[in-house]
Amino acid sequence: MARLLVFLTIVALFVSFPVAKVGAADGEPEKYTLRYALDHGQRLNYEVTHVAKTKTRIQGQEEVSQVHTVSQRYWDVKDVNEKDMTFDHVVDAVEMTQQQGDQEEIRWSSTSGDDAPVQFSKVAEQIGKTLSTISVNARGQETAREDHGGSKASLGMGSLTLALPENPIAIGESWSIPREIKTRTDDGLVKPIKIRELYTLEKVKSGVATLSIRSEPLTPIKEESVRAQVVQQLSNGTIKFDLDAGHMISKELNWDETVVGFQGPNSLMEYRARMNEELVDVPHTARHNPLGKSVLSE
Repeated sequence: MARLLVFLTIVALFVSFPVAKVGAADGEPEKYTLRYALDHGQRLNYEVTHVAKTKTRIQGQEEVSQVHTVSQRYWDVKDVNEKDMTFDHVVDAVEMTQQQGDQEEIRWSSTSGDDAPVQFSKVAEQIGKTLSTISVNARGQETAREDHGGSKASLGMGSLTLALPENPIAIGESWSIPREIKTRTDDGLVKPIKIRELYTLEKVKSGVATLSIRSEPLTPIKEESVRAQVVQQLSNGTIKFDLDAGHMISKELNWDETVVGFQGPNSLMEYRARMNEELVDVPHTARHNPLGKSVLSE
């Protein structure tokens, strides 16, 4: 379970759209067409903070694992044409803290000049490099992708781009995107779990559209060991967008899950986490945000 927690954090490192009004007749709600609108040469800088804490209890033995990561990443828009928009995804700085059980806390910053601990070596190798080159159409659907490093899995952290609804939607209306999670049963078999990401346009105010996101499993889950794997990969939170510029302003996702009996009748897993992603106006190379202690309480 601790290994999965660390993997989730690494994925969070490497792992947006305008709203145009559509005229409505009297008595009908205003509708909005959601679309990407990136410009050639544009650079979108984001700061991502991921804090997670997993507590497990198996046969009376309790262990707590914690991770805290602050990363600086950006989209570098390389080409825009009538069909799609192409950008490079780069992580150019990261600060990481990890603690497992009673072991000594491990901390590392890519700006410190120190060699990365072995636990963070894979991340260190990819700092400043193009992780992927992605082409999307105006609805955010990928038309081409070349991965150079990192992971394509979202694991509930949210993908880089989002498939937007085909038709205009009004405040309060929703659309969904299917996703599949691969889990492993107690007997070692791979079991796919189908879920849907449900997005709802909650409000439009002062040029900002607010969306809620909620993951809903569609496949019945009978095994608690499978449930423990699924709850850590669900997305629940809020996304905000610049209506005119056509890209994401912020994303906040939260997890607060408890699974009883995931490894025997007396076992327990508690998973609490938060992921915040914010658009920043200054280049990441000019920013430095030292890590603090995890703010997740017992």
